Amino acid sequence: MTDGIATRKEGERLLAAFAPRMGRRYANGRNTDHGPGAHKAVSGLSPYVRRRLVLESDVVTAALAAHGPLDAEKFVQEVIWRSYFKGWLERRPQVWTSFRDGLESDLSDLDRDRRLRREVERAMDGQTGLDYFDAWATELVDTGYLHNHARMWFASIWIFTLGLPWRLGADFFYRHLLDGDAASNTLGWRWVAGLHTRGKPYPADAQNIATFTAGRFSPRPGDLAHVTRGLEATEPDGLPSVMPLRQVVLPHSHKPTALLITDEDCRVEDFGLGGFDIRTAATLTSSHLRSPLPVADMVSRFEQAALADAAVRAGIPSVSLRADDPASLANWACAAEATQIVTPYITTGPLRDWLDLAKPALAARGITFCEWRRDWDSAIWPHATAGFFKVKQQIPHILDQVLPT
Repeated sequence: MTDGIATRKEGERLLAAFAPRMGRRYANGRNTDHGPGAHKAVSGLSPYVRRRLVLESDVVTAALAAHGPLDAEKFVQEVIWRSYFKGWLERRPQVWTSFRDGLESDLSDLDRDRRLRREVERAMDGQTGLDYFDAWATELVDTGYLHNHARMWFASIWIFTLGLPWRLGADFFYRHLLDGDAASNTLGWRWVAGLHTRGKPYPADAQNIATFTAGRFSPRPGDLAHVTRGLEATEPDGLPSVMPLRQVVLPHSHKPTALLITDEDCRVEDFGLGGFDIRTAATLTSSHLRSPLPVADMVSRFEQAALADAAVRAGIPSVSLRADDPASLANWACAAEATQIVTPYITTGPLRDWLDLAKPALAARGITFCEWRRDWDSAIWPHATAGFFKVKQQIPHILDQVLPT
């Protein structure tokens, strides 16, 4: 994985190339991390799916067509996991707020505590002396990718063996992962820490690492913490209550419209743009919102290329905006005399936070912010209220709803 060509065409090329391996070959080989340049048993599609240059429904359709529901079962489940996490965070947005506020506190502690700062820097620079952990830190920074199994091992070692604040580790991932999104990243780290499935942390195990790195690494068992409990004591009140899904305001085709393209969904052409009175269009870069710390150039370049490709496919001349001053959104729409901004649904995370800050300026100028939510999300998110098992049970029904017959 490298910061490759961020276009729909390239994503579809990768999809077609990997489709023959989405069945038993994937199920049997997906857990092994062969290292940089050798991730052949996994698809490499995640940066494209994360921005919807490739749709989840298209990936699942390809898997089922090539292998049938039985052999493609594991691949389909893994695609739906990302949607489950997004839906779970939509139902508990308080968890994102807690992460965001907690990260600010952790960064303040880092400023004050030189010992902690030194240890965190060593971990991020791949200088801990644990060759496997250091190799993953280097791979992440150099390529913008880590195998899913390596992500779990890395997070577990960061939290339990190195004893570092979990939010700082999650932030390190989010700043560098090409496929990073607020839900999968935050909840993945919480899962390892025993906060998502409460009281069930994920322990990095020496034999497991040796087996599923195909012998590339052989940790000594004594190097890794013996994990018996997670961090659930740090959240004594437990998980917040499940909330209803946020209601969207649907656009009106007859109103003067400003089309906003973000890397939340780079397939705006799917939404029948020809039926709208579009006065202006803009791409909105927002990767810098992922963290108070600098976000990797590789992530920003991938975002910018994906947005440029989306704008070309939309077929509407567009300007480039950056998510800095929230009032700039209203200024842009007003300049074109638009009374509504339309965009695909923005999920819980940093861009949603920024748009919430933009609401007062939009309201003051009579501009309505409207969103389209895809059927895929509407089919999965109502079930994302607890563990993945509840969604897993519904997969046949979900696919009957959203896949073409």
